[in-house]
Amino acid sequence: MKHIAPALMATVALTLPLAATAQGAGERPDRTAFRSLYKELVETNTTSSVGDCTKAAQQVAARLRTAGFIDRDLTMYVPDGRPRDGGLVATYAGSNAKEPALLLLAHIDVVEAKREDWVRDPFTLIEEDGYFYARGSSDDKAQAAIFSDTLIRWKQSGFKPRRTVKLALTCGEEGTNERVLNGAGWLVDNRPELVKAGFAFNEGGGGRTAPGGGPETLGVQVSQKSPRNFILEVTNRGGHSSQPQPDNAIYRLATALTKVSTLQFPVNLNPVSKAYLAQAGALRKDAVGVAMVQLAKEPDDAKAAALVSSDLSLNPLLRTTCVATLIEGGHAANALPQRVTASINCRIAPGETADQTKAAIEQVIADPQVKVLRSKIQERPVAVTPPLDPAILKPIAAIGAKHFPGIPVIPTQSAGATDATYLSKLNIPTYGIPGLWNDPATAGTHGLNERISTDALYRGRDYIYDLATYFASH
Repeated sequence: MKHIAPALMATVALTLPLAATAQGAGERPDRTAFRSLYKELVETNTTSSVGDCTKAAQQVAARLRTAGFIDRDLTMYVPDGRPRDGGLVATYAGSNAKEPALLLLAHIDVVEAKREDWVRDPFTLIEEDGYFYARGSSDDKAQAAIFSDTLIRWKQSGFKPRRTVKLALTCGEEGTNERVLNGAGWLVDNRPELVKAGFAFNEGGGGRTAPGGGPETLGVQVSQKSPRNFILEVTNRGGHSSQPQPDNAIYRLATALTKVSTLQFPVNLNPVSKAYLAQAGALRKDAVGVAMVQLAKEPDDAKAAALVSSDLSLNPLLRTTCVATLIEGGHAANALPQRVTASINCRIAPGETADQTKAAIEQVIADPQVKVLRSKIQERPVAVTPPLDPAILKPIAAIGAKHFPGIPVIPTQSAGATDATYLSKLNIPTYGIPGLWNDPATAGTHGLNERISTDALYRGRDYIYDLATYFASH
């Protein structure tokens, strides 16, 4: 991309549609069709167990056709043998074919949800007390609906972008086992021409809700850690429980797990995590905030690192982390265990490898009878951190200032992982955009009673529309 002109704010204001720059009171007429699309997408079950991503993608494709897209603009894909794991790639052609395309990536699959556990039906969109409740109301059908709605509004208004914009709605992002097929990965490996782009916008940014409502901060996810799973395994001959033995497999595994619980990886900062510590720390008025700023300047400052590490939400930003998540063993209540295992979930900091992490686990356990094995759970590619590119970040912040005056937009590094990891294989810089803020403690993402505030959904829609319009035009 070209460098941003000094008069960016003026340029942004001039290039955005007037309808998108005003915040009206009450329900706006243009929100009716969007809410219908959002509701249909949310209420279409897309869990891996019984859901149907193909159906959801077809529903969006039908809406795009109604808006004026033709068949050559829309590619429905269904991987062989996976009839429910299909997705959609829609292309909105730009006037300059030489300009690298913008890819809008969103996943339409959701985490499992059991009706008996939820207060409300997880697959019925319910608006209550200023929130939308449903599985996928936030992750990630809010963004999928907004991206789709953006293309529909462009087509209906006759918008002529300078660069081509691609929309990819994929399945399988939430997969946690070998039976789940990741749609973004499938496209990269099998149809890379469909998603080839100069840069991409994705989930993972968002922001944090302020105590009184609205966003407190907005985040641009630039970096993310790589999840890797390991299995600790102990086996022996077992025997009758009436004759206890000192090398009981459960005891040996328990000792190993206790050692893993003490494993703390060294501080490993990168330009993104340093930027976050410096900017977010400056907003805080406490000792942790001071330590954050200091650590960004001096990553070897052990005192500052210890203070920042004491915050459970900040500790993963500083280093690789590993934690026990599952345990299994024994075969009878009256028999000594012959095989016991534990799953260790690690989130590896950028620049480190799975082999290095495995070696660190083996070193802290220091017991050759405890095997450390790689899990068979589907592994994402190692994330590649894109640059802190002013051509991307400055417009994101400038347009954010128009929609959310006085709210800082901060580069972030996620402790989780998104489908941006697959785009790394095609060298596509991918940024998790802000706009859809939430309170992590109450959002219910991947848990019970998932929700997003109506304010965040509607204001986020306006922001993302303006953001996509700006980059499509430049």
